[in-house]
Amino acid sequence: MFKPSSTPRSQPQPGHRYDVAVVGAGLAGTELSWRLANAGRDVLLVSQALDHLGNLYQPDVAAAVFPAGSLFGQVQQAMDPDTDGWIFHRRLKAEIEGTSGIHLLQSCVTELNEVPGEMQLSTWEGPGLRAGAVVLAVGAFLKGRLLIGETMEEAGRLSEVAYDFLADDLAAHGIYLTYASGEAQGKGDAPGYEVRFQILAPGELDGFRVRRIDNAYALGRCTPGDHSYASVLEDAARLAAELLRGGP
Repeated sequence: MFKPSSTPRSQPQPGHRYDVAVVGAGLAGTELSWRLANAGRDVLLVSQALDHLGNLYQPDVAAAVFPAGSLFGQVQQAMDPDTDGWIFHRRLKAEIEGTSGIHLLQSCVTELNEVPGEMQLSTWEGPGLRAGAVVLAVGAFLKGRLLIGETMEEAGRLSEVAYDFLADDLAAHGIYLTYASGEAQGKGDAPGYEVRFQILAPGELDGFRVRRIDNAYALGRCTPGDHSYASVLEDAARLAAELLRGGP
């Protein structure tokens, strides 16, 4: 069962143990990290590209519906209704960067390792990471394959590389992965595209908890079901409450 550390937040040093490590900094990962940090938790938020913090599935936010109490809802409420997605993204990114208790790391997680009382994460770059619990919020990036016409790239969004090694590691833990797909609309010079990716099969989850790995959870598009902006943000609020209770 996940338990927060008894030590206060600190400037992370090698070997630092976070309360929660969140893998993926899109809609689900940023919202969850923001809620946990505002409740006093020491959070590691890992993104393959820090410039992409809070990136959304679609390029336009004009018709997006975000719950009022969410980070995304608060940023949206403070903006003009016709504000474009790039300005929205910049403002949301600034909010995450300014939230005390979130440590941002640009890296790619490749493996999850269970040790007594904590999770250890391996990365492409080599340094290991430690946390009391890990949350997979990797969206469409587990072996994501992005298709534009006859062109295919190993990505979950345009120019954002897929998590192939992490998908293989989950399978090595005995976790069954199935497939899902989605489409992103084109806007301006940005083309539309389809992405096909792996998700955790329904039987691999007990609520948000990953059954085969202690102190591991999953959230957002890497989990089964139909997901909207509102439903993912509401799920992030529920998972935050569960982690703050120390687990069910």
